[in-house]
Amino acid sequence: MYLKHLISGKTINNISRINGRLRLNHLYNCENAIAVSAPTSSSSSSSSSFHSSTTRGLKPSQNPKSPKLFTSVSRYIHSTPWTKLSYSADDIKLDSDDSDEDGAINEFLSRFVWIMRGKLSDSYPDLDKATIDGMLLVIVERVVSEMEKGGVEQMLGSAAESPSQDFSEDLWKTVWEVSNMVLDDMKKAAKKEKMKGFLQSEGVKEMCRFAGEIGIRGDLLRELRFKWAREKMEESEFYQSLERLKAEDEAREVGGEAEGKQGDAMAEGAAVVAEEEEPKALSLPKRRGKIRYKIYGLDLSDPKWAAVADKAHEAGEVIWPQEPKQISGKSKLVTEKILSLTEKDDPSPLLAEWVELLQPSRIDWTNLLDRLKEQNSRMYFKIAELVLSEKSFQTNIRDYSKLIDAHAKENHLEDAERILKKMNENGIVPDILTATVLVHMYSKAGNIDRAKEAFESLRVHGFQPDLKLYNSMIMAYVKAGQPKLGESLMREMEARDIKPTKEIYMALLRTYSEVPDVAGAARIATTMQFAGFQASFESCKLLIQAYGQAGYPDDARNNFDYLIKLFQMPDDECTASMLAAYEKSNLLDKALNLLMELEKDGFEPGVSTYTVLVDWLGKLQLIDEAEQLLGRISQQGEAPPLKIHVSLCDMYARAGVEKKALQALGVLEAKKEELGSHEFERIINGLMAGGFVQHAHRMHGLMEARGFAAAKELGVTMMASQTFGHNRPLRR
Repeated sequence: MYLKHLISGKTINNISRINGRLRLNHLYNCENAIAVSAPTSSSSSSSSSFHSSTTRGLKPSQNPKSPKLFTSVSRYIHSTPWTKLSYSADDIKLDSDDSDEDGAINEFLSRFVWIMRGKLSDSYPDLDKATIDGMLLVIVERVVSEMEKGGVEQMLGSAAESPSQDFSEDLWKTVWEVSNMVLDDMKKAAKKEKMKGFLQSEGVKEMCRFAGEIGIRGDLLRELRFKWAREKMEESEFYQSLERLKAEDEAREVGGEAEGKQGDAMAEGAAVVAEEEEPKALSLPKRRGKIRYKIYGLDLSDPKWAAVADKAHEAGEVIWPQEPKQISGKSKLVTEKILSLTEKDDPSPLLAEWVELLQPSRIDWTNLLDRLKEQNSRMYFKIAELVLSEKSFQTNIRDYSKLIDAHAKENHLEDAERILKKMNENGIVPDILTATVLVHMYSKAGNIDRAKEAFESLRVHGFQPDLKLYNSMIMAYVKAGQPKLGESLMREMEARDIKPTKEIYMALLRTYSEVPDVAGAARIATTMQFAGFQASFESCKLLIQAYGQAGYPDDARNNFDYLIKLFQMPDDECTASMLAAYEKSNLLDKALNLLMELEKDGFEPGVSTYTVLVDWLGKLQLIDEAEQLLGRISQQGEAPPLKIHVSLCDMYARAGVEKKALQALGVLEAKKEELGSHEFERIINGLMAGGFVQHAHRMHGLMEARGFAAAKELGVTMMASQTFGHNRPLRR
């Protein structure tokens, strides 16, 4: 529709009556300026003749020169709270007795005039300012008259039901739409003003200071500050609602207890108190009688006010985040297709179409990625990586670190490294947060070199690691079998008054017991007790294991007796560790005495205990006794562990029992991925000692394929067997 065809003849008369400077002749001389859509009064015969001459044979919808009503009005709409204050002092003179209600009405009318001026200027580019002002005065006069009847809400509600007699239906609809737009802008402005108070609250400032101390800067800090302020505002509104409910309950209780007029008066007073405490909602009050108002918007013709409004609008965007565009029509269909893509699909064509249709900004991209993360997490990673190269997304370093972190949490190490490589190729140097993500990722993956590199980069930036970062790095050293480096980090934590967790102590103690390193295990156990962690069943068992594997049976027995004193009965694994300690020193009599003592107390040996005994008896070539214990393992319904097969292969090969030796060897070849360097060497030595040279060379090849280097003595033995050969008679 066109604004030219919206204003009736009565409206034109109102313009000339309100603004004495305007002349109807001037309006009529403007070709196609205002087309009359209703009959004029008898006093304006010249107007009727002009209307007849200009509209004869040309309907409004057929006029090709008539500009469209709904043109871009973005440069006229500024919802920031400063727009209403950007007027000169000479033009803004409020009476001292103006109430808050009049201020709200003045703001509504000022914003309304600002937007309507833009629409009129777009539709009538040839009219001068005086004519536009006159048209605005007529429109505002009609709006105010409707507000005097019962408020702008009633005026908005009756717009579609009872169109104005002065305005055409389309113009009245435009007034209704602009009024709704103004009310929405005023609500947003009030919410922004409220948010500013919470942004400057002490609680939010304290959290921002803490975030700054741990290395959070720039856009991320600004987003977090807004998030914390919004949470504070929501919490405040929640408690205010509780206070209102409490006041209403008190009012009802007072009303129930009181009698007659006195009770009614008390209830009325309580209701008034509750109403005063309730925060005022942003709406224009219903007034009785004439409304006092000032139309400031009519004086905003100077270009400087547009520049001031633009600056205020830009400043508001820093504090208040943008809202995503409304997705409808074809854009909505393309969005749904993107959300329903499968992992095998290529999203590039749909993304290109989506960009062309929507012309997205960063907030639109963020909204799409959030929906993808919730509805289609598999496609999220693929599309998020493509979005990094989109210019409209305005990619920053935080987008890279977030995507790397998301890949790391899903154990997608290769994908995370690809994003990191792309980040470096674009000239973006990883910051503290990115380095922290990399430390956790590489520590979890067991890549100790890359984890150390990322950890040292944090030190270069001057960042002091926290407990979580220390824990990740120490665990990386533990997985790499370097407990001493992990212990040095633990000492650094203690020097900085950061208390290590019990999990850190136990991880280091477990690694020292597996190496074994008796001194390191004892040192960690002592430090753990000084830190306030009492000896546990697990820590005692690990100490027994460390002393046993190192060949200190007496120290292992002392810790074993201490464990029994604290926790009564040892378990199967703990007893096996104690027997392994006796095995190192070949103290079979003490081992058997210990087993008899434990069996008197009700202990029943398990698979771990029998495994140590079978291995020990196999080394002693007590084949019959070892096979008896092997039968007891089968009776317990469990499959023999890998260590049993290593012991049997070694025992039967050395004894020359070919069939059983090769049977055990076949089981070990099937589980070659589980064998370590020590197990390979024992199998090869047993085969060489029994004369199974060919099988020994085959196992040596498997050992080298696994990346294990044979000991020097074993290498010499293998070379000698190739040169001279070595055979022994077999026992069948």
